[in-house]
Amino acid sequence: MKSLLTRAVVYGLVIVLGLLSALPNFLSPNLSAKLPDWYQQNTMSLGLDLQGGSHLLLEVDTDALFASEYQAIADELTKSLRQAEIHYGRMKVTDEAIELPLRQAERLSEAATLARKLATDTPDGARRFNVEQEGGSLVLTLTDTWREHLSRDGVERSLEVVRRRLDETGLVDPSITRQGSDGILVQMPGVADPSDIRELLGTTAKMTFHWVALDGWESGGGVFTLPGAGEQAQYQLEERVAMAGERIRDAHMAFDPETGEPVVNFKLDNEGARQFGEMTRDNIGRLLAIVLDEEVITAPVIRTEIAGGSGQISGAFTTKEANSLALMLRAGALPAPLYVIEERTVGPDLGSDAIEMGLTTGLLGAGMVIAFMVALYGRWGLIACIGLTVNIGLVFGILSLLGATLTLPGIAGIILTVGMAVDANILINERIREESRRGKRAAMALREGFGKAYSTIMDSNFTTLIAVSLLFLFGSGPVKGFAVTIGIGLLTSLFTAIAVTRLIMEWRIRGRERESLVISGIAWLDRLSERGVNFMRGRVMGLVVSAALSLAAIALFVHPGLKYGVDFTGGTVVEVQTQGITVDHLRHTLQANQLEDTAIQEVGSEGRFLIRMPAEHQTPGATAEQVSLLKSAVTSIDPTAEFPKVDMVGPKVSGGFSDATILAILLAGSGMLVYLWFRFESHFALAATVTIALDLTKTIGFFVLAGVEFNLTAVAALLALIGYSINDKVVVFDRIRENIRKTPEKPMLELLNESISSTLTRTVFTSVTTFLALLPMGIAGGAAVASFALPMLFAIVIGTSSSIFIASPILYYLGQRRMRKGLAQLRPTDEQIRKELELMP
Repeated sequence: MKSLLTRAVVYGLVIVLGLLSALPNFLSPNLSAKLPDWYQQNTMSLGLDLQGGSHLLLEVDTDALFASEYQAIADELTKSLRQAEIHYGRMKVTDEAIELPLRQAERLSEAATLARKLATDTPDGARRFNVEQEGGSLVLTLTDTWREHLSRDGVERSLEVVRRRLDETGLVDPSITRQGSDGILVQMPGVADPSDIRELLGTTAKMTFHWVALDGWESGGGVFTLPGAGEQAQYQLEERVAMAGERIRDAHMAFDPETGEPVVNFKLDNEGARQFGEMTRDNIGRLLAIVLDEEVITAPVIRTEIAGGSGQISGAFTTKEANSLALMLRAGALPAPLYVIEERTVGPDLGSDAIEMGLTTGLLGAGMVIAFMVALYGRWGLIACIGLTVNIGLVFGILSLLGATLTLPGIAGIILTVGMAVDANILINERIREESRRGKRAAMALREGFGKAYSTIMDSNFTTLIAVSLLFLFGSGPVKGFAVTIGIGLLTSLFTAIAVTRLIMEWRIRGRERESLVISGIAWLDRLSERGVNFMRGRVMGLVVSAALSLAAIALFVHPGLKYGVDFTGGTVVEVQTQGITVDHLRHTLQANQLEDTAIQEVGSEGRFLIRMPAEHQTPGATAEQVSLLKSAVTSIDPTAEFPKVDMVGPKVSGGFSDATILAILLAGSGMLVYLWFRFESHFALAATVTIALDLTKTIGFFVLAGVEFNLTAVAALLALIGYSINDKVVVFDRIRENIRKTPEKPMLELLNESISSTLTRTVFTSVTTFLALLPMGIAGGAAVASFALPMLFAIVIGTSSSIFIASPILYYLGQRRMRKGLAQLRPTDEQIRKELELMP
């Protein structure tokens, strides 16, 4: 009794804390405002697919970083060579190497020594580049270590510049995070059209001041040519930078008092003011070019010394252009260009629809599961439903504590958790019913039922966690949210099933521990399970049919193949809502704007189109330009056109998704193979892995036949399938292992039939609850979750049937092969080893 009370207090405290953690998510703004600030912030944030907004994945152009570093090294080297009076020829600088021919071959070794000294001229003595002598030239190449340093430093500096630029725009709560080795992810809630932000972040804003070369200098070296902004003029400029833009301390848009045109007034720091004063004093009458990103904005004549540390940039700007330039100068220049390689936009209406859909389908699914459990087990089913409700509350509480972002796939994960969380309760109830039918009293039946179910629950949940962890490691964005939700749901379901449900059950039988415990079920299914079914009689037919279906699925995969989404093919999908525009008119307009390769599909209501464009492979950022061009073309014929959703994925990102998907599936299979080998035996592990492979191929065939788009959400479905399917197999295999140890002399076929029959009710009930949880989402979820819900519904049916008709026959044949080799079906337990040692003389 004391133990029961102590556990009740401890478990109750955990539950109350978890529910209190989730509470701020469900309070109205008025009530939430009365809470302490730290408690108000203990909430989940909504993902962009639920609240609307945009995200941009930017890639730092590391080639430009390396080229800039090579140019800096070349300047240092030529300066050192001039000081040493070593003559050299025309230098060749690329983003791969520096090649410098010497005119004095006898001094090549001396020049190499100077170069090697420069190579280690760093604060920590790290070597920047390698020096080689080839013929009469020096060849300098960056070391791998220094390349990594440049990339890392370039991304970190770019992050800071992006953050400053977005802060200047006044965006509400933008999220800026590093992704991968050279990516920056920018998420902007409420931004339905990120074109201005894309342009702002894609501009390097590297400003320098150069003197325009005097007549006669063109052939003297140290001169380069740049175009003027918005005009045909070409400027011959000195290569030497008169002053760098980093000296600009502040910049603001203003209007020229004489012309009324927008201009940018800037202020320099102390060193910049001194330097600017000296250079203007010594060069009165010369043209000073202000260069921004390889383009001359303006080149005014210096009339007098400018000693105040301030200046003005004019260039026939519009107000918007002057504001943008001032903003970028204040935020600083990017160390290298940034290219948009992925863009996703969801309008606010779509986001609210997604929330409504998730809540409706989730509540319907949970309601159907609860109704089924109560109808099946009566008041004992109601206890399981209490545990299920607590489980959902704890999931929300932990997600809130972690400050997680709830996405549409995350909602799908919670709904799937509802179905899978019932699994442990069904397994426990069925074990308790078995023990009760054997004549054991309530307390003993409860103890034995939980004890025998414990290892099975742990094995099945651990194998599912393997798949979920790989989803988190290799997934991206919302898929990670799905993985986190499922992972947390599995852990909380372990707590509620093994601890909370047991506590309530023990409280329920208190005072009647010696009475019989009756848990209702389906009578005919119970009789079928007790009588046993000869499932193994059709083992050959089952394997043949399964293999034939898998081969057919592979053939469908080859031709006609999967309907890949932009996540894997790259390209752009834009949803367009217009008024009174036909498909032909839209197609003609796009073709006139050099968008001939677009595919246009009418969807839903009249005037709603889905436009697909292939990825541009020629230049970085070209795919992002497609989006702007398409929007301009559509608005030219309908200025009121709306773009509720944009998905743009560059070829580099899509290629990465493909590699990560294959790797995740292979690692999931390998991880489960190793775990089952450790927990069971090699032939158990191999039988489960082969069956999973057959389940996967059939599900791929379903994707093809049903025409469901294969995207990142589909990958989540496949890995969830692996976890769910192996969960089923583990329960059957666990009973087979138990029966082998109990009656090792029994024929293998009889033993397998007995094991499958005894777990039949659990297998059927678990599949039904998971199916019911996902059914509303599969029916009413729409295209947003179709790639997850529909394949999962199919996978539940396939996974359940394969646990009965495929996995056990494969295990039988592998077991027979093992017997012919003279090996036991299971390794001896520690207790068996101890007994054998005791019997030894």
